[in-house]
Amino acid sequence: MKYPKISIVTPSFNQAPYLEKTILSVISQDYPNLEYIIIDGGSTDGSLDIIKKYSSQLTYWESSKDKGQYHAIQKGFEKSSGDIMAWINSDDVYHSQCLFTVAEIFSSFKTVQWLTGNVSFIDEGDRIVFSRSARRWSRLNVLNNEYVWIQQESTFWSRGLWEKAGKKLDLTLNYASDYELWIRFFRHEQLYTVETMLGAFRLRKQDQKTLEHMPDYMNEYNHILKEEINRGKKEKTDLTWIKFYEQVISKIPVFKRLFYNRYMKAYNYAPIITFDRNTYQYKLKSK
Repeated sequence: MKYPKISIVTPSFNQAPYLEKTILSVISQDYPNLEYIIIDGGSTDGSLDIIKKYSSQLTYWESSKDKGQYHAIQKGFEKSSGDIMAWINSDDVYHSQCLFTVAEIFSSFKTVQWLTGNVSFIDEGDRIVFSRSARRWSRLNVLNNEYVWIQQESTFWSRGLWEKAGKKLDLTLNYASDYELWIRFFRHEQLYTVETMLGAFRLRKQDQKTLEHMPDYMNEYNHILKEEINRGKKEKTDLTWIKFYEQVISKIPVFKRLFYNRYMKAYNYAPIITFDRNTYQYKLKSK
């Protein structure tokens, strides 16, 4: 098997209690074609000692004042050259050997340009405290305001998709730049889901930016969604049909059965990716 270069960026700022675990979750996988970049925002809590400890296993690192998390990620991606890209925040982790899984899937299925896995959460003591099976995603799910979360820690994409989508994060956003990126990706490619855990989000009792700023996130989310819904007449037609099916047709059993295939076709889901225990390889399940 060929090992495509995978570029991972970690933005870091004063996360010394968890940073080492994040770094180890990346480099301990021993993936043979890894490009690992850490962009630190000028930490003062001992993070630099941790980064320096592993500097020989990093492709690049720096520590200087920046304009926030997404600015740091953007700086990291501008230093990267991998065929596959992702970022992992400095308190989250990758599951064991996940990069090999990602490499196998991207190498085996040329239609896969964007991939996510099962949702999983760890606590401050590294226990897996919650996981949820993979679900399928489509652009219309998002435009229909069915968005729960595409777990960023478990999401990888091709450099080709990154370039088609503008090769940048929206740095005017403070909280929902990941969601805005997914919106742009959906303009170009389907999101494939693999039925396995790739990354985990760390739940913390305090100093959890995601939870503390949820109202701010949702304000940005709603603004992004409103703007995206205004793009394209065809999608508006599909959304109207989907809502009519859900609110009216689905209430009448005979019509629900008659129009169900049309309803599902409108969503245009990518096939789920599963592991075949007979062949010990991943395969695409039918839609």
